[in-house]
Amino acid sequence: PMQLVESGGGSVEAGGSLRLSCVVARNPYSKYCMSWVRQAPGKEREGVAAIYRIGRVTKYADSVKGRFTVSQDDATTTLYLQMDNLKPDDTAMYYCAKDLRVSDCPRFTNYKNWGQGTQVTVSS
Repeated sequence: PMQLVESGGGSVEAGGSLRLSCVVARNPYSKYCMSWVRQAPGKEREGVAAIYRIGRVTKYADSVKGRFTVSQDDATTTLYLQMDNLKPDDTAMYYCAKDLRVSDCPRFTNYKNWGQGTQVTVSS
C-alpha cells in the first residue's frame, strides 16, 4: 500500500490562505492519479481537486475554481493544494488520495489509497 501523509491544515479567517501538503511514499516515476477530497460534518465526501501526474492535467470542483490550485513536486513526491480566499464553507477534513489506475484521470472517485486527513477550519 502507498503511504500518504497530509499536513498544513489549520484555522484561518475568511479570505485567508492555507497550503496543504501530501507526501507520497512511492516510486516517483510511476503513473498515478491523485486527488484532494474533503468531508465536512454531516455532509457527503466531496472531490475538490485532482491531478494526473503525466501532463499535469487538473480538475476542480466548481465551488473552488479560481481559489484553489493543485500541484505536485516530482522531486519530493509531494502533492500540494494551495487554498486562497477561503470561505467558511471550506471548513472540512481534507484528505489526499492516490490510485495507480489512470485511464480516467483526473477524477474525484475510485481511489484505493488515502491519507489520515488534515483539518481546515475557516471562521467568518
